[in-house]
Amino acid sequence: MKFRCNRTALYEAIVNASKAVPQKSNIAALEGIKLAISENSLEVTGYDLELGIQTKIDTVSSDSGIIIVNARLFSEIIRRMSSDELNVEIDEMLNVTITGNNTEYNISAVPADEYPDLPKIENNSSITMTQSILKNMIGQTNYAVAVNDNKPILTGELFEIENGLLRMVAIDGYRLAIRNEQIKCYDNINFVVPSKTLNEVSKLLSDSEDKECTIFVGTKHIIFDISGYQVISRLLEGEFHNYKSSIPSDFKTEIIIKTREFCDSVERCSLLINDKNKSPIKCSFEGNSLRVECKTGIGKVCDMLESEINGEPITIGFNNKYLLDALKASETDKIKIQMIAPNRPIKVIPVTGDSFMFLLMPIQLKN
Repeated sequence: MKFRCNRTALYEAIVNASKAVPQKSNIAALEGIKLAISENSLEVTGYDLELGIQTKIDTVSSDSGIIIVNARLFSEIIRRMSSDELNVEIDEMLNVTITGNNTEYNISAVPADEYPDLPKIENNSSITMTQSILKNMIGQTNYAVAVNDNKPILTGELFEIENGLLRMVAIDGYRLAIRNEQIKCYDNINFVVPSKTLNEVSKLLSDSEDKECTIFVGTKHIIFDISGYQVISRLLEGEFHNYKSSIPSDFKTEIIIKTREFCDSVERCSLLINDKNKSPIKCSFEGNSLRVECKTGIGKVCDMLESEINGEPITIGFNNKYLLDALKASETDKIKIQMIAPNRPIKVIPVTGDSFMFLLMPIQLKN
């Protein structure tokens, strides 16, 4: 078997598919990357039984066959080749010869007999949306996904579609992130996608407003079809947290503040906070100003920020990282913050519209 292809196209396909290749697996074949050669096409696949990434590139070939190669070694060889065009040949003993210009590599492949097929999705619902919007939605919510598996369902994000509205929800017990977007899908469905899958999907998505992606949803698996790549993932099973019951229905204090200024202030406070010197950030809302303070064994800092404050004065404490995550995810010039009491969650929303909502549990301040 042999084929000729563009080095850059092959390298990009290998690098992206390799993100689904496990370092160790009970099935040895999965520790490599699968190359399926057919007439004028090469299919590249990585799969760890939970996440699969597959794509095709154009080649010049009249042969067919399937082999498994070491993903890391093969990608490094392709990256370091000096020629823009490569020739790859596999003999009957599965010896792989890669040539370009005056360079020639010889490595060994293994048969693909034990490599499992990627899941097929039947009776699926499909969603088509702009890539940049999906990328933005993931970026504004994935920070709030649970990182431990005490409740496995919370290590993913809820996709909730109802009457043309897509709502993505992430929650970890300390914070909640919700992102809303109108889409052209009128199925009423919901499913939970692992955070790991969404991280890899986000890397493949374009910032261009002209490119679309299609999502195919089955009962147990999901496929993201993105610019020639297919990302196949299992869905998380179980009952997602009833997040709507966590959303406060009223507030006693509401402020409008410039997002960047508040973010900069929290970052200044964060210079004094580390694993050995932990302290909440103290925020005092009163009049038309926000006082931001932090004191640790390293030192102390105090900031005064202008803001529009309506309602009762309130002093409240926050985890610096959690607050910073919510502020950075807001992506609007100004935000509205609604509060009830120092021991109740705060709500961060845009000044106009309802594209996002972030809830954050405060930290009790010592007297």
